Amino acid sequence: MSKILEMSKLSKSFPLPLKKKLEILSDLDFSVESGLSVSITGKSGCGKSTLLQIAASLLKPTTGSVKIDNKEISNMSEKDLCNLRNKKLGFIFQNSLLLEDFSAIENIMMPLLINKVSKKNAEARAKELIELVDLSNRANHKIQQLSGGEKQRIAIARALANSPSIIFADEPTGSLDEKNAQFIEDLLLSLVKKEKTTLILVTHNNNFADKCDKKYILTFGKIEEPEKEELV
Repeated sequence: MSKILEMSKLSKSFPLPLKKKLEILSDLDFSVESGLSVSITGKSGCGKSTLLQIAASLLKPTTGSVKIDNKEISNMSEKDLCNLRNKKLGFIFQNSLLLEDFSAIENIMMPLLINKVSKKNAEARAKELIELVDLSNRANHKIQQLSGGEKQRIAIARALANSPSIIFADEPTGSLDEKNAQFIEDLLLSLVKKEKTTLILVTHNNNFADKCDKKYILTFGKIEEPEKEELV
């Protein structure tokens, strides 16, 4: 398999008073093969979300290289980054961040319309996806009329709209009850397989993490695969 994401010699620090700095990531190397689902776990505050944001082009590293599909992104202009995000990347957050003034199906259509897909084709793709997440009966409902689990299902559909190379998911089940969380976990993993896209997941949920093709742990600014006994 080819590598869809490559991060090398990566560091990220934030300035503190008195010319000090808070180092979150240090000399980190990490890569992901295309088509795999990959989870990243670790204690709160260890830098998981920071790592995900850098990988997703939402945050610049302090030093190091980030490549998506063999293209260096860490020095791209904001215009080129916006184009990359819209065409090649999908995002799912803990709070769905859907547009509440629009319907469920309009939210799914939005990335397609931004990508200059015709309204007819955008609506056809959105209908296909809303059926995959089993919410066709809620297509015309406004977001505030949906439950938390339904919102996350629409967020998954929206993330898949442009058939991205990578979906980045940051605690996508963190605000859901156990029953809804398990449903969303299985739905997301099945859909990324069906759509043949890569999933990079940050989660505190070890059961969710274990369902992925590969599992990593972030600790002390470094990322590594857990020892085999930790997977039992």
